[in-house]
Amino acid sequence: METRTFGRTAEGKEASLYTIANHAGMRVLVTDFGATVVSVFVKDKNGKDTDVIFGYDNVEEYQNGMSYFGATVGRNCNRISDAKITIDGVEYLLDNNDRGNNLHSGPNGVSKRMWNVKEHSESSITFQIEDADRQQGFPGNADIQVTFAVTEKNELAISYHAVADKKTVFNFTNHSYFNLNGVGNGTAMEHILQIQASHYTPVQDARAIPTGELAPVEGTPFDFREPKPIGRDVDEKHEQLGYGNGYDHNFALDRKTSGVEKVATVYSQKSGIQMDVYTDCVGLQLYSANFAPAQTGKGGKTYNGRDAFCLETQYFPNAVNEPDFITPLTPAGEAYESQTIYAFSIV
Repeated sequence: METRTFGRTAEGKEASLYTIANHAGMRVLVTDFGATVVSVFVKDKNGKDTDVIFGYDNVEEYQNGMSYFGATVGRNCNRISDAKITIDGVEYLLDNNDRGNNLHSGPNGVSKRMWNVKEHSESSITFQIEDADRQQGFPGNADIQVTFAVTEKNELAISYHAVADKKTVFNFTNHSYFNLNGVGNGTAMEHILQIQASHYTPVQDARAIPTGELAPVEGTPFDFREPKPIGRDVDEKHEQLGYGNGYDHNFALDRKTSGVEKVATVYSQKSGIQMDVYTDCVGLQLYSANFAPAQTGKGGKTYNGRDAFCLETQYFPNAVNEPDFITPLTPAGEAYESQTIYAFSIV
């Protein structure tokens, strides 16, 4: 496994960049800062190496960045209303970092800290981090691990494992921003997307907290049951799209099993690259990068809003406070396990 330096954090800690790969030419670059995916190289229809996710050239830019490019997000991804939770009658106050809410666990979540390398091979790497009781506000001393593996099927398989000594919230995701044309190659809104979801969770207002209902996608811009361009309806006059300035919503997946299954497919006609998403999670957040600021990324490439999209596997947003949603709580001593796979092919 190739390893090289990736710069130093503001605290003086040296970060490393690791390359894992298969024998077919797929390469994934990950760093121990935030257990972050920095690059995913796959072949396009012409056999050209194509990096399909947004990122930066060094750890300093990741530490200063606000978009969570490629990051492992936890203990809880997405939003928790009023930045507080109650578990077994005890209230826990979380960081208020998003208009009164807790977003992605706060400014000192695992996405902004250094992880340890537990084990690695040429095609996989496991990062580990410890989260202290009440760190980020969540209860329980936690041991957290994430494994990235590149398979011979051109898959990036991401596996999460976490255990705490108190009942706590575990709800991890990867926050990669994808453009299957390659980074810096224009908008991703022309990509063709299909999501296996007949319902989504509408939000109350621009603070993006779900109302608690599961609304049908039929007859709305949120209907991706049949493939369509991501951007076809993104600017339609619809209250929910107005709240998020586009898509920033959770889809309640039409699951057929309790295990890992295909839930979404994205295709770029320009590059010929297709990405299938497999997961055991119940929800999928579609984010059309509406609020991503114009910025300079890897190799001096310019990133603009809607140049990429995110498909974040998860429990529903604010599920810990919503009794009708499947809970993200894990009992003390029990293991949280979850897997998501991004599978690449040429069509």
